[in-house]
Amino acid sequence: MDRTKVIKFTLKNSTAVLFVLIFIMFGLIAPRFFTLKNFQNIMSNASYIGIIAVGMTFVLLTGGIDLSVGSTMYLSAVVCGKLINEFQVPVVLAVLLSLCVGLIIGMVNAFAITKLRLVPFITTLITQTVARGFGLFITRSVAVNYPDSVTLMSTSKVLGFIPLQIFIFLVVVLIAALVLNRTRYGRQLYAVGNDLEFAKKAGIKCDRLIASTYVISGLLAALGGFVTITQIGRVNAGFGSGEEFDAIAAAVLGGASLFGGIGTVFPGTVLGTVMIEMIQAGLVFANIDIYIQPIIMALIIFMAVFIDSVRTTQIHKLERRNILKA
Repeated sequence: MDRTKVIKFTLKNSTAVLFVLIFIMFGLIAPRFFTLKNFQNIMSNASYIGIIAVGMTFVLLTGGIDLSVGSTMYLSAVVCGKLINEFQVPVVLAVLLSLCVGLIIGMVNAFAITKLRLVPFITTLITQTVARGFGLFITRSVAVNYPDSVTLMSTSKVLGFIPLQIFIFLVVVLIAALVLNRTRYGRQLYAVGNDLEFAKKAGIKCDRLIASTYVISGLLAALGGFVTITQIGRVNAGFGSGEEFDAIAAAVLGGASLFGGIGTVFPGTVLGTVMIEMIQAGLVFANIDIYIQPIIMALIIFMAVFIDSVRTTQIHKLERRNILKA
């Protein structure tokens, strides 16, 4: 393998390389980091943000962004809790209705972006504010508690050994990976992200595809919100705040490009999500000041964006050089 191929291989697999380096680094700093129990906790904590990051990956593939996912988590969880506590709605029905909240927010984003031609960043920033404001209006900033029938779900295990939240995450990943890799819809998403004008000329219904990604993102944000409340049992005013940045960071760390057209759910986003949780757990094991930890996480997000930019540029340069040599 010549030097160019080695560099190209490393750039395309930078996620796996970074994952191994971080894993070894925290293991050397704190040997307890290597325990099976710690890894199980990381996977459990990664499940909800992973679900949201999968939806974010769909949006990023089209070159868009969704900043409303954190507030969607909050509003859907508030609606779910209110329906159960105040209207005695059965848990299953309340969950389905809360998922509809995510669908509606996604549809609003989709309509504004594809029909009104608003910029995704501004559109989702507005829905982020409106959704959180609506949730605060409903609750008057009072925390919503959930009954044991919901919180006990976090202790449930599928097939006797897979925690329910991890199982839901795996199912979402499996479906998303199949859709992106095995369907015409998935191939068209990559085409839209790579070259929008060319995709339009090829007859692809670009607006419909782009709109669908925001609906998927809203639905998965609501599902991620439900998975979270099964673990913590209550929703306060800060619930979901800032989760959009973790979801974006997880997708980008996993290899998704902010410029669209590049990214995978598996292994990309899954590795990125676990990496985010691994770093957070590693900072705790390394006894880093809790007030410093958000700064370090922000720097990691910055590095993820920087690496994405360098990786995309270098891969294009190498591919162009190979074409000229041919």
